[in-house]
Amino acid sequence: MSFESPLRLWLLVGVAAIAGLYLLMQRRRSRYAVRFTNLRLLDRVAPKRPGWRRHVAATLFLSMMALLVVGFARPSDDVRVPRERATVMVAVDVSLSMLANDVAPDRLSSAKSAARNFVEGLPEQFNVGLVAFAGNASVFVAPVTDRAAMYSGIERLEEGSAGEQGTAIGEAIYAALGSIQSLDEEAAQEPPPARVVVLSDGANTSGRDPDEASAEATAAGIPVDTIAFGTSTGAIQGAGRRMSVPVDGETLEAVARQTGGTYHEAGSSDELRAVYEDIGSSVGFITERQDVSARFIGIGLVLALMAAAASMFWFARIP
Repeated sequence: MSFESPLRLWLLVGVAAIAGLYLLMQRRRSRYAVRFTNLRLLDRVAPKRPGWRRHVAATLFLSMMALLVVGFARPSDDVRVPRERATVMVAVDVSLSMLANDVAPDRLSSAKSAARNFVEGLPEQFNVGLVAFAGNASVFVAPVTDRAAMYSGIERLEEGSAGEQGTAIGEAIYAALGSIQSLDEEAAQEPPPARVVVLSDGANTSGRDPDEASAEATAAGIPVDTIAFGTSTGAIQGAGRRMSVPVDGETLEAVARQTGGTYHEAGSSDELRAVYEDIGSSVGFITERQDVSARFIGIGLVLALMAAAASMFWFARIP
């Protein structure tokens, strides 16, 4: 934190002086009371002292003055603010391997639940879209601020909803980039600040090369965050036999590294939610230096009201 007018902080010396004077007066009052040695008579003729309560209003008042001085010095701090036209594309693997139940109830169901929670945590003004991919990639929801449309799209995700079998990570990235670049009339000349989040459990097995898709994302300045979801013990039942489908995050890690995104691994529903929360805390925001004097002035005014209320309640006067 810094101050635009730091010299005004010297006014805190005055606040400290008033506090010191208040303490001095309290000591003098205590000495005067001790001089009256007949304590029984003093107890009868003197009104009952308010004890600790008499210091509450004064403490609140002095704290209020200090906060107002800090606000008067125009403090500024780094503040995270949502970017205008910020766009997030969520790509979810719906291939057959996502039916593995190493993550209860299965990988795909857990991924859908976590994706919904992720979208719910994003600012309302963000555009959010959905891509489903298996052997091909399909845009289920074009980027919109309509959360109901997004939730509906997530619910419609199911195994095989993106065509033939396989895992087309490169196609998913291309589909997401295409949606971002066609967001609105400005997108072609001035692309919106955007991010792509890809969740999968395996390596690329079909479609265009993820390296080429990553290069295009890098050229567009769009980071791709990737999540390898599942465990090494994952398996599915198919063709009358049990087939092992362990998670393979090598391709996803390479995509994240090349595009400037982040790579995550999640082996449970709780871990996946934590990953999405981590991504959501950074996506679509910029840090700006802003005046935060209102914080101190607002708290100071609250303390002033509390001081007035305490004084009125206990002493029937305003300090």
